[in-house]
Amino acid sequence: MLSAQSQNKMATAIMWLAGMLILLILVAFLGYMLIKGLPVLTWDFITGQSSDINAGGGVGAQLFNSFYILGLSMLFSLPAAVGAGIYLAEYAGNNRLTNMIRLSTESLATVPSIVLALFGMIIFVNMFGMGFSIIGGSLTLMLLNLPVLVRVTEESIRTVPAYYREASLALGATKWQTIWQVVLPNAMPGIITGITLTAGRALGETAILIFTAGTTVSRSMPDFNVMAGGETLAVHMWYVMAVGLVPDRVAIADGTGALLIITILIFNLMFTLPSKYIQRKMAGSGQ
Repeated sequence: MLSAQSQNKMATAIMWLAGMLILLILVAFLGYMLIKGLPVLTWDFITGQSSDINAGGGVGAQLFNSFYILGLSMLFSLPAAVGAGIYLAEYAGNNRLTNMIRLSTESLATVPSIVLALFGMIIFVNMFGMGFSIIGGSLTLMLLNLPVLVRVTEESIRTVPAYYREASLALGATKWQTIWQVVLPNAMPGIITGITLTAGRALGETAILIFTAGTTVSRSMPDFNVMAGGETLAVHMWYVMAVGLVPDRVAIADGTGALLIITILIFNLMFTLPSKYIQRKMAGSGQ
């Protein structure tokens, strides 16, 4: 029988192997996509207009739409999600209403994106007459963002030590002042992490945007008209491979995939680095 020390070493080795396996899979996937797509990424491709029949089209409008729709969806999602998270963590008691809110949030998180897409098409595209538009896609994408943001906000607020609140209240601060000036700043790293994960998922979403934002783009760029067509990078990659007629569709898909990966990585770094800085600052580190 192995000694406790040997078992510990074996368990550590297995955990290291599991971690390295995940890392190798990620590197292999990203490496393959980047090797195939980086040669396609030129300035003309990144900023140019797409074409339905001629080779050499770009993805400038799709890149703009990806961030425009993401920004609008977050603008709609964050106030409601953060407000709901604060209510559940700081104000709500353990009662039937609170349980119903949590159950609704968790149920919405498990709904397949294609179902949300059909709901968005019925409500926003048809019933409200928005058509295939940026605003319709953003409002439907909000439904995808809300559950994760609410849950992350609530859990981040709950991780703030109770004595922070007690010290603030003892100094004469009101409950709202304590939440706004003490609790939220300390919960911000966790909330930023949730925003990063949600934004990365939203940037790669296709089903929802195919059914609500459509597969067309405005020919003027940048076009801030929320009623314009809202094809994004992920939707464009699906479109050129599924129904595209351009002769270089494989190269366009490779380039779009590589650009999407690079965009998500840069976007994650833009949020992750400030989050780490805030964590170190809250911990009192001078580094």
